[in-house]
This record gives sequence, C-alpha cells and structure tokens, in this order.
Amino acid sequence: MRLFDTHAHYDSGAFNGDRLELLASMPGQEVELILNPGCDLETSRTAVELAKRFPFVYAAVGVHPSDCGAWEDDWADQLRELAQCPKVKAIGEIGLDYYWKENPPREWQQTVFRRQMELAQSLNLPVIIHDREAHQDCLSIVREYPGVRGVYHCYSGSLEDAKILVKLGWMLSFTGVITYKNARKALEVIEWLPMDRIMIETDSPYLTPEPFRGKRNDSAKVRYVAETIARVKGMEPEEAALLTLENGKRFFNIEEEREQ
Repeated sequence: MRLFDTHAHYDSGAFNGDRLELLASMPGQEVELILNPGCDLETSRTAVELAKRFPFVYAAVGVHPSDCGAWEDDWADQLRELAQCPKVKAIGEIGLDYYWKENPPREWQQTVFRRQMELAQSLNLPVIIHDREAHQDCLSIVREYPGVRGVYHCYSGSLEDAKILVKLGWMLSFTGVITYKNARKALEVIEWLPMDRIMIETDSPYLTPEPFRGKRNDSAKVRYVAETIARVKGMEPEEAALLTLENGKRFFNIEEEREQ
C-alpha cells in the first residue's frame, strides 16, 4: 500500500516517549506522507518543527475551537508567520465544537473560526475543519468564504450536508471511526461520495480503528481506514490507498521532493 495519513497529532503528549522513533518508522510501514495539524500556537509550532525534521511530514497551523478561549488579536499574525514555512500546507485544525460544555462560548468560537478563515483566504491556503455537534453553524460560516477550500476532518455529518460540501468543492476525510459497529451513517456517505473527494486519516493518537480500539493510534493504522473504504466502494485496498494518497497530495499541494 501507499498511504497518506492526512491528520495526525504527533505534537500530543501521548507520543512523548517515542515520538521521533515512531515517526522514523512510518516509511517502512507503507506510510508515505503525514500531515500534522496544530490545535493552538504551541502545537502548531511543534507541527512545523516536526515537518522540518522529517521529509515526509507536513504541517498545518491553527487554533482548535476547544482551545480558542485565550485567542488574542495577535494570534492571527503569529499563525501567519508560522505559515511562511513552505511545509505548512493548510490552516487547521479550526472550526466549531459544541459537544463539550466547558468549551469557549459558541459566539466566541464562531469569531475565532472566522478570523482563521480570513487568514486562510489571505494566504490562499486550504483549511482543515473540526465540526462536532455544530453542523449547521459550521456550514453557514463555510458558505461565507466561497474563496476558501477545505476538508471536513473526521466527517460526521449527514449525507445531505456531504452533497452540499461536494458541490462547494470541499473534501471529506474519514478516520478509524468508520470501522466501528455504529458507523452506518458515515458508510452511507462514503458509498455515495465521489472517490476524488475522499481523504483518510488516523487523528492519532485518538480514534484507533478496530481491532485496536482502546489503544494509542498511529499512522500505520490508517490502512484499516483505506481497507474499509475499499470494501464499501468495491475496490482493492491498494487502489483506495493510492487514490486517497493522490487526493491528499492534490489538496495540500504537495510535490514530493524526498528520495526513497
């Protein structure tokens, strides 16, 4: 297989014991590319440093809705500066999260989301969207920026919303969640979704696929996402892996420069 894990958080403390060794092992496990998005300024900086260290790792910089409570006016400028690194390929992970009661107020999340959509628009970069229990508000803000393209990471919306996003030119990405028994809605979306709009990810260290659920996730397990998509689409896993690899490279504007 040739795999692209388009969303993994190697900045997470879950990898403090073996981060560099684990990343170094990925090409030997058929993982050709990894995209590490930030969730705040600190993790965005870490994502950039990891991308500089490993030829096959790329970064996105952004502030997650759960982490946007401390947002200051100069944060957009700091993200803009980080985005000057050529290996930064998107603004993310940004969006809305209404699931956790302790999250910042919804209106503030929306304000910070708009600030980062404006940043992406000014930099001509795509965005990586986090949308949890906020489908209509998230889609409404996306519609305000027709010049910004993006991907809904760990897509959990309806088939109806998926059709709207595809019409807007957006991508949808799926995690190990689609291997779970209760994944019927996501599988219905995948069955309909054009293959050129699908990307795969792990969201490591979270959302570990079956049969490893409950353990720490890593990019090597993205193959189980590819295999599930292949089964739904009636194709070979290698084909699903290759198509999603090419989709990810096209979306993030990645031209591989590394030598094998």
